[in-house]
Amino acid sequence: MATFNESDKLRDAVFTGVDLRSARFVESDLSNVVMRGVEISGADVDAPWLVHGDGLLINGVDVVDYVEAELNKRFPGRDQRRAADPPGLRSAWTALESAWSATLDRVATMPAGTVDVSVAGEWSFAQTLRHLIFATDLWLGKGALQLDDPIHPVGRLDDDTSTPMYDEILRVRAERVAMVRDFLQGVTTDELAQQCRNPHDPDYPETMLSCLHVILEEEWEHLRFATRDLDAQA
Repeated sequence: MATFNESDKLRDAVFTGVDLRSARFVESDLSNVVMRGVEISGADVDAPWLVHGDGLLINGVDVVDYVEAELNKRFPGRDQRRAADPPGLRSAWTALESAWSATLDRVATMPAGTVDVSVAGEWSFAQTLRHLIFATDLWLGKGALQLDDPIHPVGRLDDDTSTPMYDEILRVRAERVAMVRDFLQGVTTDELAQQCRNPHDPDYPETMLSCLHVILEEEWEHLRFATRDLDAQA
């Protein structure tokens, strides 16, 4: 099987009469790709950052808003992820907690080992929870709260020296969920507008609100990923 990586220069390439059946594109930039007279039945596209105004045309029809509306129906509360004031953010987090709680209950009824299954090379359920621990520590702890070293070891997926037990992951995850809930209980409108350092790049400051929006976006997208992969195991 041929493999192409970031070192290959395929930008602006023209593919004519090429057979790409069952090809897999991972973390690839396909923006502004033009396809004409193509067969795409059975294609599966996952573009987490697609938003209104970006444009995704299928036979001349922009499907972005339809996809967003459909996802909001499938995941009640997802439409609140861009809430801009304290009451809205608290409501958004309550909806998110409810959605994740139902998913955790579902996983608890599935066969032993389900949480460690990787579907098509994606993160397992346990790894997804670990990533969300990391995301909370990064964007709330380091970003909004300006803590120097808030990252819990359980959230460090890049540390392969040890693999935490699922019960430990659940414990730390519950602590982080409560941390966000408690923070939102006391946050004010003025605080949401305060500038924070971007935990990835201090040259591009964020507001406290934008840090919270990153957390909400991470939570909903990874719930979608997790649900997709649990469905594949059902």
